[in-house]
Amino acid sequence: MQSTALTLSPLTPLLRPLNKNPNHRYGSLWNLSSLKPLGLLRSINGLSFQKASHLFSCSRFNARRINESFLISDGRCDGFKVRATAVPGNIGDTNDSSGLATSMQLGAMFAIWYILNIYFNILNKQVLKVYTFPATVTAFHFGCGTLIILIMWASNLYHRPKLTRSQLAVIIPLAIVHTLGNLLTNVSIGRVNVSFTHTIKAMEPFFTVLFSVLFLGEWPTFWIVFSLIPVVGGVALASFTEASFNWIGFCSAMASNVTNQSRNVLSKKFMVKNEDTLDNINLFSIITIISFMLLVPAAILLEGVKFSPSYLQSAANQGLNIRELCIRSLLAGFCLHSYQQVSYMILQMVSPVTHSVGNCVKRVVVIIASVIFFQTPVSPINSLGTTLALTGVFLYSKAKQLKPKPKGGESLKVAE
Repeated sequence: MQSTALTLSPLTPLLRPLNKNPNHRYGSLWNLSSLKPLGLLRSINGLSFQKASHLFSCSRFNARRINESFLISDGRCDGFKVRATAVPGNIGDTNDSSGLATSMQLGAMFAIWYILNIYFNILNKQVLKVYTFPATVTAFHFGCGTLIILIMWASNLYHRPKLTRSQLAVIIPLAIVHTLGNLLTNVSIGRVNVSFTHTIKAMEPFFTVLFSVLFLGEWPTFWIVFSLIPVVGGVALASFTEASFNWIGFCSAMASNVTNQSRNVLSKKFMVKNEDTLDNINLFSIITIISFMLLVPAAILLEGVKFSPSYLQSAANQGLNIRELCIRSLLAGFCLHSYQQVSYMILQMVSPVTHSVGNCVKRVVVIIASVIFFQTPVSPINSLGTTLALTGVFLYSKAKQLKPKPKGGESLKVAE
């Protein structure tokens, strides 16, 4: 897997803002010490032992071990030889090498996931700071994702799904709440610091538990409830001391938590009720395409046509660097869709709890990177609140290990 390194230097200033399961090859080895002559082989090259006995008319067999093979001879017949596959003596070494390779691959994928997430948040903040139209920016992100998906399907990099009407009827509500979640997140990032938005989004486990009780009837364990205390307390403490705090940014981030967790609950019900469900990557791809189709007319209705050549020319006359705006918007859209695809690849290789812990660490990395890059002023109390909230998210992920797995299925978890 190759990744393109993006340079996060300030680039050209954007000038002033607008006013607006593995194969077990040796899993069924014989116990050679207890091997008995009769019934040694059930079949030979697809030929049942009963049929073989008729063909060879062999009444008795004597088996003896010769080196790492077996010689089966008959008193009357010339006999035939059947050689068992020799077991290498370095199976343990092979497994260790395979495990090391898998660990290295996972480590690389986690690093790519985090790096793409960092670049997306920084580039997205730079765009929204000077181009204050979150609906248009979000639609552009979905457009980039749609283009990547179509190329992926057309080139057979990933199989194209076959949708039924019943599946589409359930996916459309998922796409609606997914669209709202991404839009509200961009509204928040455009209004407050990136670090504060991600601190608020640490409240997601609280809404996960709440909606699981209300809609799925799944009651949390004591340790899950206990882990939510530092989450709620930390977000409250960070909010009281946040320098960039405003109610629009705060409420938008909190509302994105509501929509994202509603989507997860809906997707879980979808996976339980439908046996012939889509895999996570195709489900996310279809949701992205539908979200793009939904948000383009909504963005035009809410903000007007803000990406036309005539408008961009007028914005350039006011001092906006159009070239840098387009480049960073494209890179942000590419990073958004790419890191979500990598996230699903990781989810297919690890357990949901491990993925959840990795997502918690990712949020810490994004907060630290954004604070350093944007030189965000952070007070000691604000740092304490953020640390408490993220610690609570980590404890929540670990507490889920103690909870029995539900009989249904895992919900669609879109990495933010």
